[in-house]
Amino acid sequence: MSPSTASVHLNRLKIAHLVKVHVQGRHRFYSLQGPPVANALECLSVLAAAGGLREKFVPNTPSDLRAARTCYDHIAGAMGVSLHDRFKALGWLLVVPNGTDDAYALSLEGTRVFEALGIDIEATRRLRRRFACACLDWSERRPHVVERWGRLF
Repeated sequence: MSPSTASVHLNRLKIAHLVKVHVQGRHRFYSLQGPPVANALECLSVLAAAGGLREKFVPNTPSDLRAARTCYDHIAGAMGVSLHDRFKALGWLLVVPNGTDDAYALSLEGTRVFEALGIDIEATRRLRRRFACACLDWSERRPHVVERWGRLF
């Protein structure tokens, strides 16, 4: 399938509210609109598989690249995604109210923890770049954290 044909099909799915798009630079990442769409696709896959066995998907990304790597100046891969998820679960990263859906602020606890590591949070907040945000990881298809607090990682 040509890129233009794929683009037309993805746009039709977006218009029908079956997929959503996350734009990151010149890249567009598509994902299912939500659990109801995923459920419908799973039901269809059961019907499609009824005629024969399907092979389980195995990613072809080399395991060392999936484990940990850098994405520009921040940590990515499974390690970066795990840190992102853990920082959010601990309540250290908070979604910026009325901001973009990927911008973060540090909670008071997060500020305390990172300052205890010797990171000057106030100096970092004065930099021109966003303080912290989510970046969609290409191998994990989930966000890792972009941090600006002294290139912690």
